Amino acid sequence: MNDTGMETLIIPRASDIGGFRVQRALPSARRRMVGPFVFFDQMGPEILAPGRGLDVAPHPHIGLATVTYLFEGEILHRDSLGSVQRISPGDVNWMTAGSGIVHSERTPPDLRASGGPIFGVQTWVALPERFEETAPAFNHHAGNELPVIEDGNIRMRLIVGELHGKRSPVATFSETLYADIELPANSRLALEPSHEERAVYLATGSVRIDGEVIEPGNVAVLKAGMQVIAETSDSPARLLYFGGEPMDSYRFIWWNFVSSSRDRIEQAREDWKNNRMGIVPEESERIPLPEGKPKPVKYP
Repeated sequence: MNDTGMETLIIPRASDIGGFRVQRALPSARRRMVGPFVFFDQMGPEILAPGRGLDVAPHPHIGLATVTYLFEGEILHRDSLGSVQRISPGDVNWMTAGSGIVHSERTPPDLRASGGPIFGVQTWVALPERFEETAPAFNHHAGNELPVIEDGNIRMRLIVGELHGKRSPVATFSETLYADIELPANSRLALEPSHEERAVYLATGSVRIDGEVIEPGNVAVLKAGMQVIAETSDSPARLLYFGGEPMDSYRFIWWNFVSSSRDRIEQAREDWKNNRMGIVPEESERIPLPEGKPKPVKYP
């Protein structure tokens, strides 16, 4: 692997959210962050039976932005700002937590009744220190608002940031790269070192990164400053290409909180414990704090 453009390969670990399993690639013992991305969860692919759905009850965040992107299925987002938004495949749901926000994520009632697929990714993007306490905000962009880049039969939807001279309308707080790339069979794409930190997540199919095969759900972290070749053989593949500029300093992460200050995480813990972080309209549940005294982990 040292002779290729791949720095390390992350095999995700299983976790549980809202009643079904997810695969978590970041943070990992092999790599804590890639650019501003400090958290990377794959939801599904899974077929939800009629009457069953995703149920992530109201929970808080500080110091980050959540980015939800779906391949299949839909999610209903609600937050303490009063936002109510249905998220469909190809849409970008960017929620800035900043000084504090509360949100829930559930399967819409009509899809819960009928059942259906769910497959997508939620990431957390850490905010630079000067923006950690910015006012919370919610922004949603439909898939048809996002630039599409075509290179022969290769199709790239730019979720966030800039790529090949095009820029996504999604506003960010630091230079960030996030693209959904569909590679047909027997195709080849050069991934240029346009950002200092980059990684490739494989959603479906099989792809080789400088000759190294990666499997669905895996994340290949790429070496800085190197062009890397992604190629398929006799089947198509779909991947997310993400990264950006390195974080401006270390971050502490505990539960749903990200901060450059350990004391700020303790404050957020007390705020949630004492119902000082807002409520989500039309929601009566809330996720309780994990038991025990917090032990924030310092990254990187």
